[in-house]
Amino acid sequence: MSDQLFILARITPKAEFFEDAKTAILKIITPTLKEKGCRQFIVHEGDISLYLYEEWDDQAALDNHYSMPYVVPVFESYKEWLAKPVEITKLSKLG
Repeated sequence: MSDQLFILARITPKAEFFEDAKTAILKIITPTLKEKGCRQFIVHEGDISLYLYEEWDDQAALDNHYSMPYVVPVFESYKEWLAKPVEITKLSKLG
């Protein structure tokens, strides 16, 4: 069994912070994709939410991502920006 992680994250900012959140997330795409263990990091926009699709080699790579100096300030801003907590779904690949 692979340790590979597949993540779907739904980020729902307050309306007045939607553009701030989107800009912040878009700025971390390039450095995130250069991280060891990151296979994919894709951002999608919905009507009131932003969605991330992520693939990581393992939990250690994801944990390392969360500690990156360009990620920590985004998480800190979420305290003010978000209408509700980030919804994270971990998926397993079949087949």
